[in-house]
Amino acid sequence: MKIVCYVCYFSLLCLFSLPGPCPAEDLTSPFPFEASLAASPGNEAIPAPGTMEPFQPYAAVEPSTPSDTTEPSTPFEQDGDADQAPTEASVETIADPIEPVNRAFFHFNDKLYFWVLKPVATGYKAVIPEDGRLGVRNFFSNLTTPVRLVNCLLQANPKCAGTETLRFVLNTTIGVAGFFDPAKKRFKLEKQDRDFGQTLGIWGMGPVFYLDLPVLGPSSLRDGLGFAVDASLNPQTYLAFYFVIYSYANTGGWILDKINEASLTLGEYESLKKAALDPYIAVREAYSQYRQNKIKK
Repeated sequence: MKIVCYVCYFSLLCLFSLPGPCPAEDLTSPFPFEASLAASPGNEAIPAPGTMEPFQPYAAVEPSTPSDTTEPSTPFEQDGDADQAPTEASVETIADPIEPVNRAFFHFNDKLYFWVLKPVATGYKAVIPEDGRLGVRNFFSNLTTPVRLVNCLLQANPKCAGTETLRFVLNTTIGVAGFFDPAKKRFKLEKQDRDFGQTLGIWGMGPVFYLDLPVLGPSSLRDGLGFAVDASLNPQTYLAFYFVIYSYANTGGWILDKINEASLTLGEYESLKKAALDPYIAVREAYSQYRQNKIKK
């Protein structure tokens, strides 16, 4: 009897201790949190669970129509100046009416480089240290100062002519006949790389057409004429003309200059040829752009 009383007493306590249902909560909803949001003020637009429309991730969105049809379509024209929009740089190509002849000379020079000049320059590089080869380059550069000096004057550039004059005096004396370049290292006087082909270009003459000269390499009709004039300004030319015996030494000096220069630039021609689909066109365009930039400076 006591056990029955205790069971009844315990049942009454559990009954009265249960909480009553929340008036704002829908007990029939499997998601009571979402049901409370739907019933809360300010969230009436949120649909109840089970009534939401399916999500459409690829719904098409109609593009907005611009109010002004004259509005520029590119960001570069928004400043009102369409001429300032970047365009591809116009590259001036050189005429090449005698391309078959030029290609024949190009192949000749190519074989001459790989079969003769490169092996000799490689051996020369192995024997002569770099400082010695740079000294030889400085010597020949100092020797051709009259070429650059006269072209500075023909280009109406007295500052250029003064720089070349000071460089010649300093390098010939302090620089030991030009083997060293104290004018550049001590006095910051840079060499003025001027030639008569550049002078003709500055005064308005175009390249006319492309030439690939045997042994000499890439050139143009204008630069070929310029080379002839520069040769007449080179002191070595006069020594070779008046002293027949010295002509052999002059030729040897020219060959030494070319071998020495090749030893200092080994690999450049190979890299250009390897990267080009047509090495002839690559050399022609590279030369043309190089001369254009030299004239514009």
